[in-house]
Amino acid sequence: MSSLFPESSKLFQRAQKLIPGGVNSPVRAFPNVGMEPFYTQRASGCRLTTPDGNEFVDYVLTWGPAIFGHNDPEIRSAVHAAVDCGLGFGTNAPVEVRMAELITQTVPAVEKVRMTNSGTEATMSAIRLARGFTQRTKIVKFAGGYHGHVDSLLVKSGSGAMTFGQPDSLGVTPGTAADTFVLPYNDFDGAEKLFAERGSEIAAIIVEPFLGNIGFIMPKAGFLAKLRALTQTHGALLIFDEVMTGFRISLQGTMGVHDVRPDLVCLGKIIGGGLPVGAFGGRAEIMDCVAPLGGVYQAGTFCGHPVALAAGIAALEKLLREKDVYEKLSAFGETLARELTRTARERGIALQVPHCGGMFALFFNENPVTNLEQATQSDAGRAKKLFRYALENGVFLPPSPYESCFISTAHDEAALEKTVRVLCEGIKTL
Repeated sequence: MSSLFPESSKLFQRAQKLIPGGVNSPVRAFPNVGMEPFYTQRASGCRLTTPDGNEFVDYVLTWGPAIFGHNDPEIRSAVHAAVDCGLGFGTNAPVEVRMAELITQTVPAVEKVRMTNSGTEATMSAIRLARGFTQRTKIVKFAGGYHGHVDSLLVKSGSGAMTFGQPDSLGVTPGTAADTFVLPYNDFDGAEKLFAERGSEIAAIIVEPFLGNIGFIMPKAGFLAKLRALTQTHGALLIFDEVMTGFRISLQGTMGVHDVRPDLVCLGKIIGGGLPVGAFGGRAEIMDCVAPLGGVYQAGTFCGHPVALAAGIAALEKLLREKDVYEKLSAFGETLARELTRTARERGIALQVPHCGGMFALFFNENPVTNLEQATQSDAGRAKKLFRYALENGVFLPPSPYESCFISTAHDEAALEKTVRVLCEGIKTL
C-alpha cells in the first residue's frame, strides 16, 4: 500500500522522529487498518488529493465539519474577510453575538451559549457546570460514547453495568474515573437501577444522542425520552453531546428527529465551518452559573475567535438558506445503503448500513447494532479489507471499523456512482 503514497511515506518517516507516533491525533496513524497513513495536500468539494497526486472521494470530511464539502467558496470568502480585519483581538467581537443568535434561534433547548475552542472543551465545561449547578459529583456516560479527551470521561465499563469506570488512558487517575458511571447505550433498565441506588449523587447524564464514534448507532424508541424523565425525577441534568451530530443530522441536530430537550447541549465541528471551535449552552438559569455571573469558571484566550466564528457563521447561514440540504444528504445515504446491503445480501455477507441525515456506518454484522458490545462483535477483518480496497480504488472511508462516515452536499451523482461501484466491487471480494 505504501507504494501508492511514496511522498506520504517520506513525510511519515520524518514525522515519527519528531511527533509521537508521527501524528497529532491517534486515528490519523491508521492503527486500526494496519498501514501507514497518507497525507493530504489539498481538498476541494468531496475530494482529497495527496502529495503524490492520488485523489479520493472523501467520507471522513474532517470528521464531520465539511457539510458543504471541503474549501467551500462562501466559507472561504468569510474567512478571508475576517482575516483582513485581524487575526484576533483579545476583546469581544461582533461575530460572537451573531453566532450566539444563530445557535439560540436554531438549536432547541439552548437559551444561552458560551463559546470554546473545541468540542473537548465544551464537554469538559458542561460537566463542570452540571456539577456546580447541582452540587453533586458523579457523572453517567454510556460505553462507546466519546466526549473528547476529558479525564473524567476517558473511562470504560467494568464487569457489571453499574460498576465505576476504569481509566481508559494512562494518566487518568482511579480517583477521577471513580466519579464516572458507565452504562451500556440503549440500556434504560440499567440507568433506572443505577439512579435508584445512587441518584442523589449524580449531577448529570452525558450522552451522544446518536453514537458516532463506534460507527453510527441510533437510540431505541423512547430511550432518550426515558433518560429525560429519569434525570428530572432525580434532580440531575441531561447533557446532549451534539459536537458531531449538531447541524449534521438536521438543522436542529438529533433534536430535529426525536424532539427530546436536554438541559445542556455541546456543539462543535460544523459551527466552526472547518476551523477549531466548540460551544456549550442550555437553560438560562444553568448557564448563568458560569463566570462572570456565577461561580463555575470557564475561560480561554481564543474562545469565540473571530476568524473561526466567521467561518462558522457562514456555514450556519448557508444551512438556513438552503432548505434542501438534509433531504439531499439523506437521499444519498439511502441510495448508498440500499445498494451496499443488496450486494452484500447477494453474496451471503451480513452487512448493516445504519444512516440518518449526513451520517452512516458499515457494520459487518448479522443483526442491527444497538451498543458498543454489539458493534465490536462485527467482522472487523472484513471492514479492514473493504477499507483497503476502497482506498486503492479512490474512495476514502474512515480508517477504523468503528467510526462514522460523513456525506456532504458536494457529493454529487458522479461521487455516488463511483462510491457504489467501488464499494460493491469491494464487497464482492470479501
